[in-house]
Amino acid sequence: MTTSSSERGVSLGMPELPAPAYPDDVRARLERDAREIIARYPDSRSALLPLLHLVQSEEGHVTRTGMRFCADVLGLTTAEVTAVATFYTMYRRRPSGDYQVGVCTNTLCAVMGGDAIFEALQEYLGVGNGETTDDGAVTLEHIECNAACDYAPVVMVNWEFFDNQTVQSAKRLVDDLRSGRAVSPTRGAPLCTFKETARILAGFPDEREGAVEASGSAGPASLVGLRLAKGEVAPARVVHPRDGGPHDEPQDKVHEPSPAEHLGSHDAPQETSASDPAHPAGPTAEEGE
Repeated sequence: MTTSSSERGVSLGMPELPAPAYPDDVRARLERDAREIIARYPDSRSALLPLLHLVQSEEGHVTRTGMRFCADVLGLTTAEVTAVATFYTMYRRRPSGDYQVGVCTNTLCAVMGGDAIFEALQEYLGVGNGETTDDGAVTLEHIECNAACDYAPVVMVNWEFFDNQTVQSAKRLVDDLRSGRAVSPTRGAPLCTFKETARILAGFPDEREGAVEASGSAGPASLVGLRLAKGEVAPARVVHPRDGGPHDEPQDKVHEPSPAEHLGSHDAPQETSASDPAHPAGPTAEEGE
């Protein structure tokens, strides 16, 4: 005995209608911008990522109309554009807030308080992951590593850094965003709306006065390793000797481990082919010799 699709709870429905086109004036403006973007690349297909940011700057998310536009100007199918737009998380697939508040919940930020911040903001704002507050101001989401582990836990608003956050500072941050008060990132360019951010990511200059100069670079904590490599700062002792603390033994004195002392991979010196004069390391012999 067979059952119908309706009896199985399956609705075949009607095929989805083609996406509507942009109004003529909007399309003409976007086409001018699109030509400028496409001209940057030897292969027009390479312009798809910035073009998706461009259409996202128009409506705040990548709509079916936006994907149809990208397909038309690049000579691609909408399926090809959709495959890219759904792969990258920076492209929004539904309406979102003026401010994308992303809480890093990757390993270091999580253990430093990121998980607690994200849970607290969900309760405080009354939204879940990827959801937007009723006033349309804030979309909350947890995000992966922002390469700012030395400032953990980190919150990003429209991809600008807010470092060393706590539950209380994160609550103040979203309160300020929702009330329209001025908010300044810990470092980087001044904050702008998500649509404005999308246009900048499409490759158009940030024309706000002083914005480019304020962008800066990595913060001091991120540059310690580079300064150490250049000899600009003295190396710090990270692992103390096994006898319990730092001491003033001459640096050229070789530590002789007792028979009972266990050698770990970080203990030195150890006999290796590179350190044993009787067995010097040499170039690998040619194959067949």
